[in-house]
Amino acid sequence: MYFARNLKSKGRDRSSVLIVGAGPSGIGVATALKQAGVTDMQIVDAREIGASFLNWPRQMSLLTPSFHSNSFGLTDLNAIDPETSPADYLRTQHPKGDQYAKYLRAVAVYHELPIRTGVRVHGLAKEGDHFIASTDKGDLKADIVVWATGQFFSPRDQAFPGAELALHSSKVNDWNELKGDEFTVIGGYESGLDAALNLVDLGKSVSLHSRGEPWSSDDPDPSRSISPRTFDRLREILQSSEKSKKLELFKNSDICRIEESQGWWTLFDQDEIPSVSHIRPILANGFHSGLEPVQSLFAHDENNLPVFSEEADESTLTPGLFYSGPALVHRNSLFCFIYKFRARFGVVAREIASRLGKSEIDEKLSSYDKAGFINTDLDCCTNCECAIEPSDAAPEPKAFS
Repeated sequence: MYFARNLKSKGRDRSSVLIVGAGPSGIGVATALKQAGVTDMQIVDAREIGASFLNWPRQMSLLTPSFHSNSFGLTDLNAIDPETSPADYLRTQHPKGDQYAKYLRAVAVYHELPIRTGVRVHGLAKEGDHFIASTDKGDLKADIVVWATGQFFSPRDQAFPGAELALHSSKVNDWNELKGDEFTVIGGYESGLDAALNLVDLGKSVSLHSRGEPWSSDDPDPSRSISPRTFDRLREILQSSEKSKKLELFKNSDICRIEESQGWWTLFDQDEIPSVSHIRPILANGFHSGLEPVQSLFAHDENNLPVFSEEADESTLTPGLFYSGPALVHRNSLFCFIYKFRARFGVVAREIASRLGKSEIDEKLSSYDKAGFINTDLDCCTNCECAIEPSDAAPEPKAFS
């Protein structure tokens, strides 16, 4: 078990590697780079280590369970390096945001990573053979950049006309602080259901509008269907005679416009069918990728998704610019969970260490390889069907009651 000590890093304006973001992806890649022999690097973050998690609603916790199975070759699903386990360090299975931020800080301290907080990068350009990052603390130069910012501070709060009239779920510190008894939630995936279930647990009534019907999806990819933990929470509420009366799920109700009047908000779906909320609606429609400040440095496909090299998650437009984090996509597979995008930490670190002329890289990263942090099989998620066919289709909510 590792305990955090004081973390200090002196500012430098030039390094071999600059990592932007001190969340799980930034700290995870930095740890892998150090393991590979790269020491001339610095990590900068506009806020603090694990800032996204520190700003989660108080009731929110990780969907994936933590269990200290590292010694059996099965790394804790929420760990960002092979040697640590949030379950062991935090003594909990589903860490809350502040707990996971504590774990991230402990990893950074244990590996003595050079992190500077309070440094906001607002621009990145390549000049010759090096990059210049424009920040509010002056320019930073680096030979290689890893963009590892998260999504939480880029909410999709302008997604349709009137969206700004709603309260985005990322702005809620504690669901218990919201006044009122009847709420409307827009968005039916994890963030929307989390909001709705927390409010119902607090005795509130909730109408949830979802573009599709995610609670009935049988897609085997956890990135495209509701997590087992959320299903358990939904089942518990729908099996309660009292709580089930307080939750209404409206499928295929794509809210496209919101108008505000004195004392109420009117929501219009794709068919212009209105519904009224007497409390400010909650918008839980997710986040932008976090790549906006550097999106012009990446190519985009026909769906406007950023394109990364399959060899090492590098920009195909700007050599030397790598990405690590939940916006990673390969072969239509989403790497949006920690246990998914961490599988590329070693891939990115190995490539960067090789370009910097480091020796015995594969040997140094052998623990990453054994732990599944160097996944080069990009077909791994293109077919993730369970070998045992489920006996029934995905259940309708009424089947839980």
